[in-house]
Amino acid sequence: MVRQMAGDGVSLKQIVRLTGLSRKLVRQIVRGEREDVFRVRQSSLEPWLPRLEREWSAGCRNGAELWRRRRTAGFGGSLRVVSEWTTRRRRAEAALPATGGKCPPARRVARMMTTARHHLSKADAIAVFRIETAVPTLATVRDLTERFAEMVRHGRLEQLPDRLKETKTSVLASFAKGLRADPKAVAAALSESRSNGQTEGQINRLKTLKRQMYGRANLDLLRARLVVVA
Repeated sequence: MVRQMAGDGVSLKQIVRLTGLSRKLVRQIVRGEREDVFRVRQSSLEPWLPRLEREWSAGCRNGAELWRRRRTAGFGGSLRVVSEWTTRRRRAEAALPATGGKCPPARRVARMMTTARHHLSKADAIAVFRIETAVPTLATVRDLTERFAEMVRHGRLEQLPDRLKETKTSVLASFAKGLRADPKAVAAALSESRSNGQTEGQINRLKTLKRQMYGRANLDLLRARLVVVA
């Protein structure tokens, strides 16, 4: 059930809240490190979560008071259910580091934003959450990037027009413009089974050896290391 929820796009935080499992256990199940043998029980509090979140954000942090307000509105659950929810909310807020400090470099932010969510450390996951909250545009770009990567990974050429259309008004517009400039090459990359990976690998090997030998050997030695004698 946990894997199914993750596949449906439910965030790690929401899965923890709905199942009552620990964050570590949910990550292990999503990564396939242990079996998903748990059943998710529908919480009586789930329909009231949006109102609780609004009142919590408005400043009401007392579990008993929140329960009384829900009882007046027709909630049939016990005080314990609401109290447990408020306890989890306080712990989640306490786990977040204080704001401020030095902003991570742009290269590190880009790496965190393009890494799969379940592969991030706790500190990086919190940083990504803060970045996406402060700059919603980056959250949109991350989703677009993930869809592009999935399309390329599975060679789904039929999805290319939709992906290009989605990026037309985003910060990836210049990237999409470059793809439109050579549609035949893009279509071949998505549909053909062959690639230039072997060529790129040999070029990378050549450059690596060249840098290692720079200033200490000549072209004859470089040629001898690269060219296999028949």
